Amino acid sequence: MSVKQKAHTLTKRSKDSTKDARQSDGMLADIVESLEDHKAMDVVVIDLKGKSDIADYMVIATGQSGRQVSTMADRLALVVKDHGVVGAVPEGRGQADWVLLDAIDVIVHLFRPEVRDFYNLEKMWNADLPDTTGPDTTEPDTPEPDAPEPATT
Repeated sequence: MSVKQKAHTLTKRSKDSTKDARQSDGMLADIVESLEDHKAMDVVVIDLKGKSDIADYMVIATGQSGRQVSTMADRLALVVKDHGVVGAVPEGRGQADWVLLDAIDVIVHLFRPEVRDFYNLEKMWNADLPDTTGPDTTEPDTPEPDAPEPATT
């Protein structure tokens, strides 16, 4: 693998999970601070531990314009680089409607307001799924209120 290819390869998680947790918590704090410094709106942090193996945290934030979203993404790329994540490049900066930054332990989604409303990622990750393992709580079949009564002979 060439030096250039190594520079664009994301680092992998280490075997020490407590070390990873401390690192991801520190990176998360710096990401949130950077977003607040750049006037991001509605910053939401979703803890993915136990929900998914893709990352420890997901951060969702909104920028007023494509230019603001792109600027926030550029700054976040520097923040995660300072934390030792090599090769994390913001995806979607060209259009800047939805920019994704995968920093291994923290995934950041930056949206313009109308795009965030459309995709509604918070609902997807925070939705309470119905308990299908419990007892059947469906009501017995009852006739519809407007249904005709059965004919008696």
